[in-house]
Amino acid sequence: MAVSPETLPPKKKRSSSDERLLRSLLLRSKETSNLSPIPFVLYRNSNSIIRKTKLLTLLLEELLLVDQVIYSSFPASAVLCFEELYIVLQSIKTLIQDCLFGSKLWLLIQQQSVANKFHELTLELSTLVDIFPVKEIKLTQDVAELVLLLRKLCSKTTPLVEEKDVQLKIDVLEKLDRIKGQIVPQQSKLKEMFTRLELNDSATCTDEIEILEEEVRNQSDEKSKADIVALIGLVRYAKCVLYGESSAVRTLRSREKSGSMDLTIPADFRCPISLDLVRDPVVVSTGQTYDRASINLWIESGHTTCPKTGQTLDHTEMIPNCALRNLIVMWCREHRIPFESTETKEKVNCVTTNKTLLEATKMTVSFLIQKARASQSSEMANRFVHELRSLAKTDANSRACIAEADGLPLLIKFLGNEHPNLQVNAVTTILNLSILEENKTRIMETDGVLNGIVEVLRTGATWEAKGNAAATIFSLTGVHAYRKKLGRKTRVVKGLMELAKTGPISSKRDALVAILNLAGDRETVGKLLEVGVVEMASEVMDGLPEEGVTVLEAVVKKGGLAAITATFHVIKKLAMILRDGTERAQESAAATLVNVCRKGGSETVSELAAIPGIERVIWEVMGMGTGRGRRKAATLLRILRRWAAGLYSNPTAAYSTTTASSTAVVLPG
Repeated sequence: MAVSPETLPPKKKRSSSDERLLRSLLLRSKETSNLSPIPFVLYRNSNSIIRKTKLLTLLLEELLLVDQVIYSSFPASAVLCFEELYIVLQSIKTLIQDCLFGSKLWLLIQQQSVANKFHELTLELSTLVDIFPVKEIKLTQDVAELVLLLRKLCSKTTPLVEEKDVQLKIDVLEKLDRIKGQIVPQQSKLKEMFTRLELNDSATCTDEIEILEEEVRNQSDEKSKADIVALIGLVRYAKCVLYGESSAVRTLRSREKSGSMDLTIPADFRCPISLDLVRDPVVVSTGQTYDRASINLWIESGHTTCPKTGQTLDHTEMIPNCALRNLIVMWCREHRIPFESTETKEKVNCVTTNKTLLEATKMTVSFLIQKARASQSSEMANRFVHELRSLAKTDANSRACIAEADGLPLLIKFLGNEHPNLQVNAVTTILNLSILEENKTRIMETDGVLNGIVEVLRTGATWEAKGNAAATIFSLTGVHAYRKKLGRKTRVVKGLMELAKTGPISSKRDALVAILNLAGDRETVGKLLEVGVVEMASEVMDGLPEEGVTVLEAVVKKGGLAAITATFHVIKKLAMILRDGTERAQESAAATLVNVCRKGGSETVSELAAIPGIERVIWEVMGMGTGRGRRKAATLLRILRRWAAGLYSNPTAAYSTTTASSTAVVLPG
């Protein structure tokens, strides 16, 4: 007999909130069950819990298909189980992902505690499955059997650590102890150990080092930090001994992938001293922002003035520029650029006195120098010099070890133009070594090193080599005595000037920052003027106005009447920068014009006054410029007013220039 639809009881719709919860739970369960087991350690632990989540996924899919006739929603006990299951699944997913993408060596060392976490999560999952209200929901027999199977699997669990993983951990700890005792590990044993950890090439080792460094920053326990730092030393050594040959190729590929970083960094994100990306921006007493490492080095070298403005620093306290730092972090994330501040770097370096790391670094340096010295071809030598370059970039201990192992005399051999890649790696290694203050003395005093750097600066095979040679000169000028010594060398000054004129933008910046440092010495400014620094700065202003006018400001400040004379013909270009430049460029242009007008007398002022609309430009800077820019613009306006009133004398202009136009200045009412 046919049954009329009206005779059937109406179905009650399940609560939409319960259904959303169940679907979210199913999605999280699928994500977790689709993860791969950890391949190198704790495989059985991760694989076991993933299989359980797969069963849970099947159960949740069946629950979504259950036809709820009696209940309009799940029982409260079931909803509570769903909520708790979501949290447990999220914890399982996070744990597995941390193991998969974290440090392999640190996971190996921590395997027992991680195995315990897997066990604890399995027990939590078991508890929730046990209390799940199967009878209240009226599941089908198949679904109920699925619940029983899941309960049975979850109940049979122990914190399992496999014997082979335990033995691998013992092997790693033994290698660390031998290195600490200055015993070089056997290469075959090291290879076997790293193969098991799937650290099979230079790229994976480099990634492992970066992950370990991040792990140090995340640790609060000092012992754990020391243990991780020791592991970093082991991986660095193994990377060079086992896989060093592939690293130069990897770096070349990464350069091709990332492109020229120097050309893309916004000007506001560059440190005025190093011209590199600011990692830890701080504001000094003059209101200027610098990278903490660069300004610290500047002050520790004996300077008492602001590098950009030349003003005396009232104090050496530094205020973090959090707003700029946040912008830089966002920009780096957008362009997938690793960001590491000076502060976090110091957290890594604070434990680098670790004995194991130090001995591993010494072994690594000794191996690389021996191999580079014994290389029969430039290609082979380049691979090992490249590793020295990378190592010299890591920390102070590495720089000290390379210099103490007579690395500088070795590097001199590779500064010739015959092999461009080798030349770049050699000069960049010296640049990285120069970051350490003690190494500056070694570079200046070791026979042939300084001459080799200067030769690369002048005749290097590539712009990159020339730029890094210029950056090395800049680093050395951080010491006052060396700044005077380098400034007296005509080859140094001419090499920097030529690079600033003809090089690409990144190399120009390297040269300009070195020239700016040299311009801090009055005697050196005279030599800079002799070789045409004003004309060079004028040319540079066309493409790099901020950098060019900053150099000109420093030269005018220290150069006396000779600098004023040379700058007379650049006044119109300075006025254009005052009108169209960035705030920083306007500030330097205003400061330069004030110095020129004060020292150059009425004839110089009249040249500035003859420029149409100059007062309006000055008024705009007074209203919208930086703090220092507004002050300098106000001073400049007062000079023009005194000149217009016939009150401006010409006490210091002991030279003749082309007669300027007598166009009168129309002062604002």
